Amino acid sequence: MKKETHVLAFDLGASSGRAMVGTLDKSVPEAAVLRLAEVHRFPNEPVQAGPHLYWDILRLLHELKQGFRKAAEGRAIESFGIDTWGVDYGLLGEDGELLGNPYHYRDARTDHTVEKVHAIIGKNELFQATGLQPLTFNTLMQLHAAVEQNSVALREAKELLFIPDLLLYLLTGVKQSEYTIASTSQLLKAGTQEWDKELLAKLGIPADILPPVVMSGQTVGELTEAIREELKLPPIRAVAVPEHDTGAAVVSVPVDTDEEVAYLISGTWSLFGTELAEPLLDPRVLPLGFSNEGGMGGTARTLKNIMGLWLIQECKRSWDQAGENHSFADLVVLADKAPAFRSFINPDDLLFLPPGGMPERIQEYCRRTGQPVPQSIGEITRTIYESLALQYRLVLERLEHLGGIRYPRLHMMGGGIQNKLLCQMTASAIGREVWAGPVEASSLGNVAAQLIALGEVADIREARSLIKRSYPVDTYEPQEQEAWEAAYRRFLDATEQSLIPEE
Repeated sequence: MKKETHVLAFDLGASSGRAMVGTLDKSVPEAAVLRLAEVHRFPNEPVQAGPHLYWDILRLLHELKQGFRKAAEGRAIESFGIDTWGVDYGLLGEDGELLGNPYHYRDARTDHTVEKVHAIIGKNELFQATGLQPLTFNTLMQLHAAVEQNSVALREAKELLFIPDLLLYLLTGVKQSEYTIASTSQLLKAGTQEWDKELLAKLGIPADILPPVVMSGQTVGELTEAIREELKLPPIRAVAVPEHDTGAAVVSVPVDTDEEVAYLISGTWSLFGTELAEPLLDPRVLPLGFSNEGGMGGTARTLKNIMGLWLIQECKRSWDQAGENHSFADLVVLADKAPAFRSFINPDDLLFLPPGGMPERIQEYCRRTGQPVPQSIGEITRTIYESLALQYRLVLERLEHLGGIRYPRLHMMGGGIQNKLLCQMTASAIGREVWAGPVEASSLGNVAAQLIALGEVADIREARSLIKRSYPVDTYEPQEQEAWEAAYRRFLDATEQSLIPEE
């Protein structure tokens, strides 16, 4: 029996990407461990071209090739998988060529599309059909905008591939739609692997461009001969991992029991939710802001998107452009020194969705809501972190209201948990324990799915036990409960939110 198995996970977020080698070490068979090594990191920056915002998909392909080269140095790579953000896609023509760079989900062409869709299909009807919130960037909205704008590319398209499937196609020639990434689109029937062709027909969206849906955890192809020759690589199998980064991250929740858990995946977006056997389509779900996306094994991830660390990323970008350069670690220190609980924002206010001018947007929000206007970098940063922690509490309470249970703790995962101040604020805001870890949740879930496909790990439960053993969590206990309770009441007032929102 071989003692080590190496697989390659590509984990692409909305601002950067990594190539990570996962190594299953079975030197001690009864205590196998999983190691993760970053071999390549690269920026993923959108490109503004005229009035539109695009992804530079060919640059991403180039970076994946560099990841293959580096990963293969001194080790035999058995397989690879790709996970990315959701909803965005590329279109292929009749000859299989890409018909243009994919649009970025923050592109303005979908402005007011939600209202136009609801004029054709009612809000409640759309939710019952798809299980997803009607968000402006959903694939459904993007495609309807393309129909409305008489898109030449959409008229000529023969196939639509979501970003991870598009990259997989460029490397393997395989055309597919993996379930977790497809489930972010609002094009599937809720809780199924079937495209909702009746819904698409009502909106004038061609259903014949959508490829077959495949479930994660299986081998689907291998690198093309041309790619192998270019990179001087042997055959490497391609695995359909949970291709939505959140779906991959949920695979790595470090539990080895069947307990129901609440998780928060902290990155550019904060994804807050739980994993269920079936989608939650209760009429209360829609006004509370939750969606139902697919998970590995056909589970439902009932979750809510929260604007997340996009707020601080955009602030840092503005400050850097102004010559006020601070690392993210510096910003945490400045926030920790700033006065507590002065001002709050609703992180999900659409004011904060577009890029650019984020510090000024936050100041404008506070001014508009009659609060003290944060001035210094530390004050603005603290406003963001406290508001995120308090928004997490509100979303947790809403999730518990829907499910009728109280979660004993919150599992925080993803790159955002390296911010210890935010983790502590979250524990204090929700008034219960936070287990933080693993940081590389999406990459570990990606690796775990590959190991399951290769037969090295039996199932998701064994994978989670392996991850828990390999990557112990950090624990944060609530502090200053009276102060945080008072802050929560002020936060709800300032942001005009409540446990049960008004229709």
